[in-house]
Order: sequence, then structure tokens, then C-alpha cells
Amino acid sequence: MPSDSVLRIVWIYPDLLSTYGDQGNVLVLEQRAQRRGIDTETIHVRSSDPVPESGDVYLIGGGEDRPQILAAQRLRKDGGLHRAIAGGASMLAVCAGYQIMGSTFGGEEGQPVDGIGLIDIASTRGPARAVGELVAEVDAALGLPTLTGFENHMGVTRLGPGVRPLSRTVKGTGNGDGYEGCYAGHVVGTYLHGPALARNPALADLLLAWRVGQLAPLDDSRYEALRQERLATVLAD
Repeated sequence: MPSDSVLRIVWIYPDLLSTYGDQGNVLVLEQRAQRRGIDTETIHVRSSDPVPESGDVYLIGGGEDRPQILAAQRLRKDGGLHRAIAGGASMLAVCAGYQIMGSTFGGEEGQPVDGIGLIDIASTRGPARAVGELVAEVDAALGLPTLTGFENHMGVTRLGPGVRPLSRTVKGTGNGDGYEGCYAGHVVGTYLHGPALARNPALADLLLAWRVGQLAPLDDSRYEALRQERLATVLAD
């Protein structure tokens, strides 16, 4: 638990990267922490502001090519996110934000653009846009149920040594190699929208637990029944 008993959630660059309802990830984290009696403080960091190093969970969303490039440039120059993760914070990076975390990603014309090098991945532009529902079985080491979400991207992402796939794709494209997303330390990258944490609350709990320790269980039985119904529908299509 943070030393002052307040969980700080940092939402990075909502003015540049916040498509497909990715800000909903912030709301889910707030709600699941507060239901357990954990006080939260949410900090919205615009691209003109420095990234604070005192956060506990960092979130970054998806966006278009030009805002993605600008976000990468500013995060590289700022350096605050690197220091926060080195200090033990956890992070969820979605779609364009996921690609930014690596060494390179594809620019507006597919040209390589420097990422921020937070984790050892590299992304390029794929041959076709991946659009639609995505279902993936999570790495057993994480102990999470099947992930679902919506993808809309042209990225192909390759993982380097020390970075593990978050999940194996059952339906959809994901990274483009049979896997979806990645994790390294307490950093998770994914192409899942929906928003991701609303459709996969166990993933939200993992991000929280990495920072605050063991969490009290919540009664998600009603939600889980709806989630399973939705999953069955997606797989049947």
C-alpha cells in the first residue's frame, strides 16, 4: 500500500491518446479500489505537463498517428514515466500507447518512429487493419480469466527477451503472431479497447495488487455471468 494510504492513478496525455473510451480504464480502477476501501487520487496529465513520478498506477490510451508521434517525443524528453516504473509503479498501455512503450513503431507512412524504450518491444505497420472482437487466453502465470475486447489497429508487435506475451489469441489479430499484448515487470501492453478494464476487471485487480498487495475479493458474480454470455456470443460468430 502507498505510504500515505492514497492510491494515485495517473492518466497520461488524455488530450492526445484517449480513443474508444480508454478513459474508462481510469474509472474502473477508481471504482474497484474504492469498493475495497482504498482512497484514490486521479491525476490527468496533459501533454504540456510533466509526468509525476509519485503515481501508483499509470494508464495511457490509443490514438491516431500524429498524436502518437507527439506523445512519444514528449514522454522521451520528460523521463518521468521511466522513473515511476523503475520505482515500482504499475502500468497499462493500450494500442498506440502500447506501441509507444517500445523501441520503435510505425509512423504515418509506415516509417519507423522512436518509441520511449520502456520495455523491449518493437512495432511496425502490418499489411491490413485488424478490426473486430478479440478473445485471448492469458498467460497462466498471471492467473487471469480469458480476455475480451475490441481491436482497431494496423500494428504488428514483436517482443524481445524478457518480455512475455500477455495472452494467446483465440479470435482476432493481437500482436500479429498468435499472441496478444505483453507484460514485463509491472507493465502491461495490449491492443484491447472496450475499455479493456471494464471488460476484464481481473486485469484491473492485477494492476492494483501489484501496487497495494493482496486485495479483498469482490462479488462480481452478476457481472461474470454477463461476461461469459458475451464471450460465448463472440466465439459463436
